Amino acid sequence: MQDAYVLHRFFRQIASWAVVSFFSEIHVIGGEHVPLDGPIIVTATHHNMMLDPAVLSSVFPFKRILHYWAKSTLFKNPAVKYALTSAGNIPVDRKAHDRRKLFHGTFDALACGSAVALFPEGTSYTEPRIMQVKDGAAWAALEYTKWAQEHPDKVQPGAERVVINTAAIVYTNKTKYRSQVIMEFGPPITMEPYLEQFVSAEKGAPRAAVKRLSAAIENQLVEATVNASDWDTLYVARMARDLLWDDEKSINLDEFVTISQTLVDLFATPDLVPNINAIKRYLLAYYSLLQTTHLTNSVLTSLPLPKSLDPNNPTPLPSRLFTLTLLIRDSVALLVRLPLFLVPLIVHAPAYAIARFGARLAEDEEETQAQNKVVFGLLFLLMMYPAAFFFLWAILRFTPIGAVIAVTVVYLFAMYHNRLINDTYQRAKRLVAAWRVLVGVWAPKKWDVSLSVLAQYATPRIPPENPWIDRSKIRTKSSPATLPPEQPSSPSTSKPASKKARRPPTRRLVRHVLRARGEAAKALASLFAQLVGPQAAGKRVCASAHLARAFGGEVDESRAAGTETPEGLEVPVEPTGWRPALEVISFLRKRGAKIAALAERVEGDWAALSSEGEDSDAPNGEGDNDKYSDVVWVPSSHGSPEDH
Repeated sequence: MQDAYVLHRFFRQIASWAVVSFFSEIHVIGGEHVPLDGPIIVTATHHNMMLDPAVLSSVFPFKRILHYWAKSTLFKNPAVKYALTSAGNIPVDRKAHDRRKLFHGTFDALACGSAVALFPEGTSYTEPRIMQVKDGAAWAALEYTKWAQEHPDKVQPGAERVVINTAAIVYTNKTKYRSQVIMEFGPPITMEPYLEQFVSAEKGAPRAAVKRLSAAIENQLVEATVNASDWDTLYVARMARDLLWDDEKSINLDEFVTISQTLVDLFATPDLVPNINAIKRYLLAYYSLLQTTHLTNSVLTSLPLPKSLDPNNPTPLPSRLFTLTLLIRDSVALLVRLPLFLVPLIVHAPAYAIARFGARLAEDEEETQAQNKVVFGLLFLLMMYPAAFFFLWAILRFTPIGAVIAVTVVYLFAMYHNRLINDTYQRAKRLVAAWRVLVGVWAPKKWDVSLSVLAQYATPRIPPENPWIDRSKIRTKSSPATLPPEQPSSPSTSKPASKKARRPPTRRLVRHVLRARGEAAKALASLFAQLVGPQAAGKRVCASAHLARAFGGEVDESRAAGTETPEGLEVPVEPTGWRPALEVISFLRKRGAKIAALAERVEGDWAALSSEGEDSDAPNGEGDNDKYSDVVWVPSSHGSPEDH
């Protein structure tokens, strides 16, 4: 039996290499919830195509073999059947009306005490929240439990009871090279609370039990992921998080989801402060401009941008040269390290290039970009490393000891590349950004993108809708008592994905980016100032129900009843939760949020000039702020967020 899944182990090793080469860390939470043995059904989120099963299989606790569902028709060919079975797949007859026939392969695997893995959302998609959790996992678990009781002779000892383990896969940035992954396993869900209703002869009882179990699965997945009601709220929360933690990797990954969801809930609160819409627009504009220029707030924050760099500032030459030396220092630091990394860089450069090409093939499908990067790059590496091995082995005259040396050298070379790439990649990004910013602020002002053209780059783009999502079953939050359900909490500023406009050179957007950075920081500081001032006494903010319970808030359970659509479909509704505003601010501060630093002068705001060359340092937000008001992010004729 140890060799029965040789292909599974082979593919798992390949998957492990793939995800380690793309992501800098895969952080596992709750691994102790997964049993060492016995039948389990693993229900995982599915937002990143083939990378989801690759991540799940490569870090699954105890290296248990995961059996994925595959169409039963694929098993008709003996050779294909052997390959699929050896890879751990089990057949599912989707055309069968009898569920026991549908789950026959699943029953066989569970009866042997194995682990079955599936993605209950049914498809991979990019949305601001979990959109659907289908009932397949619940049906399989309850049908197996009933079948095992009826056929104890077909079940191995200890495999009579199956549990469900949820696996929430969260990507800090799922398309970004060297980003991080968080996988959280929820407590096992047993069948006992649902089995009596499932085996009941009462009409509709089995379906009701399945719906309850599916809701329990969805609850666990929602609590371990980041969920927003719309794209604007999610983008605003991401930008606020990047401003509060200017180092992308300074957030404890154990609390990444909780921090992110707290910020989403904060900006989902209707009428949070009088100028909340203006604050959101500042944050959205900065977020969009960063996406357009492929810059990050952490890189901009790390750059030395003192006022002595200002070409319009009469700074003595020695001071200016000293400031430029700071940038030159970074360049030299990278160049000093480059010889140590030069050979790995040259060897792997084609893999980087072909991976980027793969991502461009799916520019409008965010969930496909990382998959293409990994697959295209991995295919090249799977050709390059064997070629390097045979090349070295040939030099060593194809001797047995030569084969050992060649394998060792290639392996150590790969490990050497992975060890150096993180720091080198970050330094390279910082260096490139530094010179792009420097060129941008020293370039003639007439090169700046005009304000009329800027608008299209200062509005975030919404990914296209996935046609395979059943939007009639989307889980919603119950409306707060203070806001009628039909009243929107804020205007939507994002625009649907369409044919991409040609991206201008970054140098033409640098002043706009730096301006947006300063205004976004001031706007966010304004928000927190209003939430901790005397006027904020007793103020509450919206909270996901599980966070409200965890941090001493309140939950209105009376508003959590499910609703039915005109077609008779039941739509689950999440109860309304609340947390005290002061508790939320304290929560963020304790976890490292630099709230006080937001109000400080942002280094580099001297470069934030309009294309007409008017200075953004005008007192009280006057001057060229008026020119931005109706075009980009300010909804009225005044520039300072405190004025709205």
